[in-house]
Amino acid sequence: MKKTNVRWTVVALIFFATTVNYIDRQVIGLLKPYIQEDLGWTEADYGYIVTAFQVAYGIGMLLGGRMLDRLGSKLGYSIAIIVWSLGAMFHAAVKSVTGFGAARAVLGLGEAGNFPAAVKVIAEWFPKRDRAFATGVFNSGTTIGAIIAPIIVTAITLEWGWRWAFIITGLLGFVWVIAWWLIYKAPHKNKKVNAAELAYIQEEEKQEETETDAPTAEITWRELFRHRQTYAILFSRFVTDWVWWFFLFWTPDFLNKTQGVDLKATVLPLIIIYTMSSIGGIYGGHVSSQFIRFGRSIDFARKTTILLFALLVLPLNAIPYIDNMWIVVLIIGLATSTHQAWASNIFTIVSDVYPKQVVGSMTGISSVGGAVGGALASSFVGLILEWTGSYATIFMIASTMYILAWLILKIFVPIRQINF
Repeated sequence: MKKTNVRWTVVALIFFATTVNYIDRQVIGLLKPYIQEDLGWTEADYGYIVTAFQVAYGIGMLLGGRMLDRLGSKLGYSIAIIVWSLGAMFHAAVKSVTGFGAARAVLGLGEAGNFPAAVKVIAEWFPKRDRAFATGVFNSGTTIGAIIAPIIVTAITLEWGWRWAFIITGLLGFVWVIAWWLIYKAPHKNKKVNAAELAYIQEEEKQEETETDAPTAEITWRELFRHRQTYAILFSRFVTDWVWWFFLFWTPDFLNKTQGVDLKATVLPLIIIYTMSSIGGIYGGHVSSQFIRFGRSIDFARKTTILLFALLVLPLNAIPYIDNMWIVVLIIGLATSTHQAWASNIFTIVSDVYPKQVVGSMTGISSVGGAVGGALASSFVGLILEWTGSYATIFMIASTMYILAWLILKIFVPIRQINF
């Protein structure tokens, strides 16, 4: 069989790592009203704290991607999760804006390793025609984490206080590391992978080596930046990733300030929003893979899927003028769904265009664009809210970003493997 239990066990492990990743990063957004009241933060203070995470996340992407390519998925992934789990728990020990910024920076450095590691593992275990769907499945962990986080964080905070929410969620990563080391082995080292499956996994790789005569020498960052695809993918992440960060870190506050929703009442709207985004992530990968199975090119499949979903984010423009909370929730849900569909395909495009030995590095480099955009946008959002008290400008800008990203990919990224 082409889809075996071994391969999907690996996807399940990555899915759970991604779930923990998003539980840990969302805690501060959920607790913002509580911590802001307790410690006296301004809107700009919160923006700067989020920016600290984004800057560290970008640095971690650069370092983490290369580390993963050199150390391998098993060890590299473990190091990343240990670092971010310690960073998550560190939040409980600090009181100042500077202390929270430092805690967010440690969290960001570690969390940056999740997606380069996950994309690298998928590239090692799946041929191209199956990668978008597998990526959509593991990437749905981002939304499952965002769904579970309000439930866990609310229960812990109301019972023991907000500091314990950081400690208990931070411990989840250490549980995952134990499971990872007990279960995971690379395909060629895993005794449960039979010869037929291994041949299926490696079929396209051998074909590409024959067609392109791909070198086995290490590919440097300088060589990656000689190709326009690198700049285009990086820039497309720059203009879109911040939108997801905005939803993650500001949606609870937005619902609180505009709809009067407190921490308890936030749980159901957030569950709806992130359930929709989870469906979008999986379906975005499925649509792309189905186009390929119907005989369309990889280039057509990835770009058409991105365009179709990008259209669903345009209604964000209307949110500031809608009084019904549930309509607002559905529109935000459509937008988060778009982002997850986009993410499933852009991660897969990296493995479509670049050889496996640099997938981790290139995922890291492209994610720097997202992290820089997120860092700038976090401070921008905080300042705009402090100056105007309105989300209207932010939603207007966010609604156009995925169409812009599609245009960048359409013009500058032919989706075929680069011959280095």
